[in-house]
Amino acid sequence: MTKIEQEDHEKKGRFVIYENDVFAGEMTYTWAGKTKFIIDHTMVDGKFGGKGFGKLLVMKSVEFAQQNDLKILPLCPFAKKIFDRDKGIQHLLFQ
Repeated sequence: MTKIEQEDHEKKGRFVIYENDVFAGEMTYTWAGKTKFIIDHTMVDGKFGGKGFGKLLVMKSVEFAQQNDLKILPLCPFAKKIFDRDKGIQHLLFQ
């Protein structure tokens, strides 16, 4: 079973993905004010590669942004690639 949890510590936070309660990866972010955040880094443990976990983490941040009326600046190259390819989420980009 795959689950994603969010940890937020005022200035920074992360989404963590687990597969059968084993850490599989994370996507970290930094707040840039109260209405936007920067995706810094996305990492999936090599044992869990090829399962789409990186994209799941980015899409969880998209869901979070939509629910809270936030904008995203994807500085992480992986996250930026997801945004570049998916026109349906580009309205969340902070310019």
